[in-house]
Amino acid sequence: MKKIGFTDITIRECEKNNSSLSFKEKVEIAKIMDRVNYTCIELPELGDSKGQELLVKTVAQTVKNSGVSIPVGFTKKGVTRAWDCIAKAKRPSLVVAVPVSAVQMEYVCRKKGPQVLDMIKELVTEAAALCKNVEFSALDASRGEFPFVCSAIETAIEAGASRITVCDTAGIMLPDEMQRFIADLFEKIPSLKEKELSVELSNELDMATACANAAAMGGATGFKTTVTGGGFPAVTSIVKLFDKRGEALDAEIGIVKTELQRSVGQMQRMIGHSDDANVPVYSTLGDQTSFDANDDINIITDACAKIGYELSEEDAANVYEAFQRVAKKKDKVSSRELEAIIASSALQVPPTYKLDNYVINSGNIISASANIKLIKNGEVLSGISVGDGPIDASFKAIEQILGHHYELDDFQIQSVTEGREAMGQAVVKLRVNGSLYSGTGISTDIIGASVRAYINAINKIVYTEE
Repeated sequence: MKKIGFTDITIRECEKNNSSLSFKEKVEIAKIMDRVNYTCIELPELGDSKGQELLVKTVAQTVKNSGVSIPVGFTKKGVTRAWDCIAKAKRPSLVVAVPVSAVQMEYVCRKKGPQVLDMIKELVTEAAALCKNVEFSALDASRGEFPFVCSAIETAIEAGASRITVCDTAGIMLPDEMQRFIADLFEKIPSLKEKELSVELSNELDMATACANAAAMGGATGFKTTVTGGGFPAVTSIVKLFDKRGEALDAEIGIVKTELQRSVGQMQRMIGHSDDANVPVYSTLGDQTSFDANDDINIITDACAKIGYELSEEDAANVYEAFQRVAKKKDKVSSRELEAIIASSALQVPPTYKLDNYVINSGNIISASANIKLIKNGEVLSGISVGDGPIDASFKAIEQILGHHYELDDFQIQSVTEGREAMGQAVVKLRVNGSLYSGTGISTDIIGASVRAYINAINKIVYTEE
């Protein structure tokens, strides 16, 4: 029975899409993936930022079970720089990702076919001299001329590549075409049978899972997935495929399934959304588990650990403070509500601004007004404003304190639990210079949740700018 490998590209894609994830959140996501036992975690290609180098080095030294990989770019200097950042990983891997379709070779590389083959040989040779695990990723392979795709893969294998990935970048392949494509590669390239062949699929036609099944039937043993989907196969969907059809596909997976759903929920909350409707956003300790205001911090911290959160002392204190705020308003706090509190209070950037108190006036015959007080460096700052509803007034009062207006890209409210005392979660997304910063807030008072979400996003902006 063949072993199926999973490479997660969530952090890589978040960076490409200018995600508002903080440095700490990216490292925390990598830690969670490591617990789930992903085969590999692929990080984004190094840019000009020194912070990016620090992120790669930190993740490389933090991850203990999973492999860590990084694209090297198109130059020998890029190979050396990538290796310097990832060398201390327990299982490092360098990724030589080069387009193999005519349109992408011309547009991305400004090169013709023979020049691209020379580049593949040079980069893979350089990478293999430094690292024993080298992946060649054939970008846009589904639109490339098949003989050239085969030549590119053969060149990479001869130069020292140990793993091959073929990408349906445009998302044009149907399942039967995918199976035939993979099978034909094995037939035309005998040396490929000695290597791991993985696929990177697009979900452009909403057929990523079906194409994954077809690729496995053709002989592929590796899949690149994300936590949220987002144009790629969601890891939960592919794991479900092999869980239900693994015997028929003569395949087994190494991912810890019992840990997966809880971990995916944690990561989705940090990223700020959930694209996979099959994954519950909140897991629980059990329907009968609940807590009240008399429970001390040790009880709550222990409960957090059982859910799957390893909190620092600072995060534990923040969670307990938020828990007490909710517990004083209701008799019992369920495990589901506790996890929502964790998602809102822990794994965040250091708060520059903290909410002191707020007073909201609203009704059908008066204009909504908000009086907000925030604390910064021990100083209480006040803002008063009116607006089109209590939440609009609250946001304007905060902006008055900050002395700056931020573009509100998205605002969502949803119920975390049911009943008259249900907790609400608010998500605020602010856009600054093209970058998106998301914040979350949890409270039995939806206006309070919205205020906390807005402040959470502001703190991320301030932290990033500093």
